[in-house]
Amino acid sequence: MVGTTLQVTVRELCECEDISETVLVEAVEHEIVVPLTGERSSEWVFDVTHVVWIRKAVHLRRDLDLDWVAIAMVIDLLRQREQLDQENQLLKQRLERFLEQR
Repeated sequence: MVGTTLQVTVRELCECEDISETVLVEAVEHEIVVPLTGERSSEWVFDVTHVVWIRKAVHLRRDLDLDWVAIAMVIDLLRQREQLDQENQLLKQRLERFLEQR
């Protein structure tokens, strides 16, 4: 089975989130979002899942007046937490199946 990645351009992402390209460039420079393709910022293409992360970054910047380094750290921690939550859910499911078999 082949996976499909939904993609969004810089223009689409900026319009969708009502942000400037400058804000998006800052987010890329701090690895909050990483383009899938494109050499120059005007050519960048992102996985659609990055919309969530740029939205969170913009809210942190606006609501808490955090700088980009702090935002990158918070986003990294949020990603780690999301991954741990997914792993925890998987382990719970395995444990339930194991206990059912006993």
